[in-house]
Amino acid sequence: MLLKIYHQLKNRETGTIITLILLSVFLRIPVVLIYGDTSLDHEWKHLVQNLIVHGQLVYENFDDFLLPNLWMPPLYAYYLYIFSFFGLEDQNYILLVLLSQIFLSSISIVIFYKINKLFFTKKMSFYSSVLFSVIPLHVYASSQISSITLQVFSYLLFIYLFFKICRRQKKVLIFTFSILAGLILLLRSEFQAIFILSIIYLFIFFKVSIKKILFILLISAITISPYMIRNYLIFEKITLAETFGYNLWKGNHPHAMKNSLVEGYEFPKDLSEETVLDENMRKQSPKLIDGFIILEAIPRDINYRLNFNNFFLEQAIYNISKEPVSYLIFFFKKVLSFLLIDIKSSSPNYYNPLHYLPILILGITSLFGIALSSKKSRELNYLIMILFAFVFIFSTVSILPRYKLIILPLQIIFTNIFIERVKKIYDKKSKIK
Repeated sequence: MLLKIYHQLKNRETGTIITLILLSVFLRIPVVLIYGDTSLDHEWKHLVQNLIVHGQLVYENFDDFLLPNLWMPPLYAYYLYIFSFFGLEDQNYILLVLLSQIFLSSISIVIFYKINKLFFTKKMSFYSSVLFSVIPLHVYASSQISSITLQVFSYLLFIYLFFKICRRQKKVLIFTFSILAGLILLLRSEFQAIFILSIIYLFIFFKVSIKKILFILLISAITISPYMIRNYLIFEKITLAETFGYNLWKGNHPHAMKNSLVEGYEFPKDLSEETVLDENMRKQSPKLIDGFIILEAIPRDINYRLNFNNFFLEQAIYNISKEPVSYLIFFFKKVLSFLLIDIKSSSPNYYNPLHYLPILILGITSLFGIALSSKKSRELNYLIMILFAFVFIFSTVSILPRYKLIILPLQIIFTNIFIERVKKIYDKKSKIK
């Protein structure tokens, strides 16, 4: 039926886009209704409730002391907060959020289709977009209270606008690109590196003038400035979030390294387990409260999160320095797990063939595609750079299953390159025969 609809509308761009959107929506609505989250949990519950009750972005509430958030990037918390103004009951509130994520996910498919059309035929772009839409991990993501759907949408739009600027350096495109970059900086910490690499690439390989580069940096800085000023006034430090130390420690804990657990280390419910908590950690009197680790030895003052992050950073560096070769090997294991699949995942249903087979096949074929496309164009080389930047960043810390959605669109693009080459070889042999 899908093929029939496509052939009827193949000469009309609008028809193709509508087909992709409808396919995405119809796939995701049943998943949301059956498997969707029904409440806010963990960090999002804390942040949104404190925004509603106290009007402040607060992560920890130490008795009567509200510690302003410095742990989670703020954009998704504010995204969730916006829906609280509709005054809906909890279940309807969550449903509205998830429906909005279905919309974002569907628009992401269209943006991905537009990116593909920069490199491939309309037909190949359509089929690869359908593939991206129906992959179970992508379908399931919309049903969860998680920033991953917003991340995928934002990153794809960023890449699309990047390529549009490469071709036509219109002021409106540059302005939109700059604001979007600022918003993504408020969404994901690792984007700081991606943004810097992208700006350098624009300047060196696409000869974007220094004036326009400075304009992009200025508008992006203005976009994040309210939150940056807020953090400086409270913590006297120019920062967006302070999580790197903990994430580095989590992803490089001795227990995770020795057992090849690329998802990183999670505190056990019983903190008396001597196998995972060393002497330095025990001195901090760790406790688990609502699933979050609290270090009792660190004063619960305005600098708690800064000191918390610094402690874990020192611990991570100490752990890695004791066995640098073992951690280097572990790093490459994480690289392979991210590019292909995790052979020791703790996530339910991870080893369902409908989940792991597509991402494994795409992981393998995309590596061939990367090898074939490295000399094709500056645009494809940019995607190669971005792909491996993501792989390097996440492999430095830890790799959760949902992170795969960040690189999956790029892997599909390079798989298309591989398919094109195979098709050319096949066609050539057919002509000879």
